[in-house]
Amino acid sequence: MNIRVGFGYDVHPFAAGRELWLGGIRIASPRGLQGHSDADVLIHALCDALLGAANLRDIGFHFPDTAGEYKNIDSKILLARTMELLRAKNYELGNADMTVCAEQPKLNPHIPAMTSCLAQVMQTDADNISIKATTTEKLGFVGREEGIAAFATVLITRKE
Repeated sequence: MNIRVGFGYDVHPFAAGRELWLGGIRIASPRGLQGHSDADVLIHALCDALLGAANLRDIGFHFPDTAGEYKNIDSKILLARTMELLRAKNYELGNADMTVCAEQPKLNPHIPAMTSCLAQVMQTDADNISIKATTTEKLGFVGREEGIAAFATVLITRKE
């Protein structure tokens, strides 16, 4: 069995007049995130980790923000397509471990719903998905509440 790991990182600034989508769910917030798609920073970091682990480049290569077809797209669609790309190379998710960095809104109450949503989209057991939330103790752009950052690490396997 071939085992590989991947790492992903993404950041989006806050923007007025947008919905906040994280981990595939809508979270009540006075501001959303700016981006070409729905700007789900957690899913974007996860896609990059998965693509990197399979040596399939990155999310911008497969779903460029210059392509009109991805304007305001639901990032769950990008994640599902990423899983199709992995499975086309005979890879399967072992597990994903993710961290979202945000001062506001408080995310811990939403983690079970995010976990369930991502597991469903990825067609895997929810036990394979770990999501954590933290702040940056008021440091940097996250601490100044200018945006949200997310990190993802994944393990994928391929049977030879």
